[in-house]
Amino acid sequence: MLWLPDVFGYAWALPQLIKQAGLEYFFTIKIGWSQYNRMPYDTFWWQGLDGTRVLTHFSTTPEANGYGASTYNSDATPAQVIGTWTNFQQKELHHNLLMAFGYGDGGGGPTREMLENIREMAAFPATPKICQMDVGDLFQAIESKAGHHLPTWNGELYLELHRGTYTTQSRTKRANRKSEFRLHDAEFLSSLAVMLDPDYEYPVATLRHAWELVCLNQFHDIIPGSSIGQVYLESQKQHTEVQQTAQAVQDAALSANAGQLSNPSALESTQSLLIVNPTSFVRDDLAFWPGHLAEGHCLQSADGTRMLIQPTADGTWIAPGVLPPFSITPLTEAAGAVPLPDVELAVSPNLLENKFLRVELNDAGDITRIYDKVNGRDVLPQDAIANQFQAFEDRPLQWDAWDVDIFFEDKMWKSEPASSAKVIEAGPLRATLEVRRRILNSDYVQHISLYYHSTRLDFDTTIDWRERHILLKVAFPVDILSNVATYDIQWGNVQRATHRNTSWDWARFETCAHKWVDLSEGDYGVSLLNDCKYGHDIRDNSPLGGVMRISLLRSPTMPDPEADQGEHRFAYSLLPHAGSWGETTIAQAYALNDPLIVVLPYGQASALQPISLLTAEPANIVVETIKGAEDGNGMIVRFYESQRKRGLVRLHLGFKPGSAWRTNLLEENQDALELDGNTVTISVRPYEIVTLRLVPT
Repeated sequence: MLWLPDVFGYAWALPQLIKQAGLEYFFTIKIGWSQYNRMPYDTFWWQGLDGTRVLTHFSTTPEANGYGASTYNSDATPAQVIGTWTNFQQKELHHNLLMAFGYGDGGGGPTREMLENIREMAAFPATPKICQMDVGDLFQAIESKAGHHLPTWNGELYLELHRGTYTTQSRTKRANRKSEFRLHDAEFLSSLAVMLDPDYEYPVATLRHAWELVCLNQFHDIIPGSSIGQVYLESQKQHTEVQQTAQAVQDAALSANAGQLSNPSALESTQSLLIVNPTSFVRDDLAFWPGHLAEGHCLQSADGTRMLIQPTADGTWIAPGVLPPFSITPLTEAAGAVPLPDVELAVSPNLLENKFLRVELNDAGDITRIYDKVNGRDVLPQDAIANQFQAFEDRPLQWDAWDVDIFFEDKMWKSEPASSAKVIEAGPLRATLEVRRRILNSDYVQHISLYYHSTRLDFDTTIDWRERHILLKVAFPVDILSNVATYDIQWGNVQRATHRNTSWDWARFETCAHKWVDLSEGDYGVSLLNDCKYGHDIRDNSPLGGVMRISLLRSPTMPDPEADQGEHRFAYSLLPHAGSWGETTIAQAYALNDPLIVVLPYGQASALQPISLLTAEPANIVVETIKGAEDGNGMIVRFYESQRKRGLVRLHLGFKPGSAWRTNLLEENQDALELDGNTVTISVRPYEIVTLRLVPT
């Protein structure tokens, strides 16, 4: 039983996760609190993104105070028992309903009065018959009696309430995202170290403790931003501990990896850099090294190819070339001139341009044009302003930290003209403008960057937030006509309407996404990526285009009067592309969130050989996790299909496996897989999540 009574909406991938974790049933009540529309069913099969179905029941017990359709804190009064039956919509299918009683929201449990009421109502003629029983037995009874007749809900379970929780307490949301990726990287590097170094011991207990802290801080009143201020002081300390732990694990793993990859015949004076690609995508983005080369020296790959670089005041940008997935690639410092790139990269206070994009700004710092030179089209509608900060009066009717209400757009302010705009990086690999502006009482600085080889336009932002009861969004009008937009979610993606035809569309004026959103026509589209934000809206589908917005900050005063006051840093990127979204959008979103890692080798400096731990094909497969097995037997690889395609998946391994097993989420072996040398092949369905155990020889 997955028992989640008070969670603010459920992602479409959840049914598959429920089943793969060995659970059978799902219970909640919170969807009954939706503002405008009631779910048509209270007992139903919930069908997930991949087709997995799970038996679901919503309690219909009314709140004692009359608010909302349901509660998990019943007083077990006759009125609530009668209300449970009265509210239930499917009386013709079954009569077994669940009423959760006791002071659960606070831990008080049931009282003697509640238990006495239940005893008396067991045979009281004026109320439905009531008894206590195991919740698993209840669901089994529902399934056996009505399972074949129950309707199916195929889609996410969106709560039409508490939309502000996607944004409130942004520091904690950023810390959560960064902690997830830091641990992801540490697990991969530790797994590689186990394969290379027989003396390296995978830090199971250390990583488990770190993940426990991350999960603790994903409690439904911490990560949504609906706790008191003291909670967030403690949360920040715990996230700092997580990231320090992840860094220590990463350092130890890299030390072990470098020791095994070293070339003993190399000169000790040779200095190498290690470039780590911690994702499942082939990467060619830039890597930043907080150091500088000696004068008259360059970096070269193992085959002698010299790398393009761009020195800055804080370090060096490196173009390391094409990097394989889950790999460590050495670059060696050598005497010789740095090659001069043959690139088109221009920058001025009013212009950023490479061979792919031309980005024009006015004197106020507004982006007035983005022209896609390859595809020959303007990304923005005529006379539109992109990267526009919009501040809205944000005073929800109830639950300050929790809610954004639909009337928030009634009062809006925009940024003042830029106080300065100057070039701080002029290539050859990256051009950057620094733009300083103010919105209401808050000053912010943006570094707007364009790379020599990409259509991705980055916005690295630092803001000193001094507002209360203000919601801050950034808007990108785009010349795209589509009645749906695509949103990245956990283990997949979902399409949502860009119009407000029905009350169901109207209610979704603010929705959740993870690393990216996209608006595409048949042959062209625009993706909007982020590194720590979750609230989004994409709307106004018309011949004039649509508006894509990210919610950046909120400043409620209850229950934390100091919520989000002070300095924040975040990044987002605009990515125009030919065709619909695909692996390019997903790969660039991962690149923004999980940059290439650049380190000096640990211990003796030496020339190293490159290695890749794992490569997955085809490109619609996203390997989300590589980690040590919890029982110490081999390595766990977890991936998912990302583009609604079925077929064969091939994993090419950088080591010789002795056996391969398909497991569930609990890492329990299910089916043995055949091996073809270093390749594992398995068939997948659209959006299927697959977990494998790989045991080396």
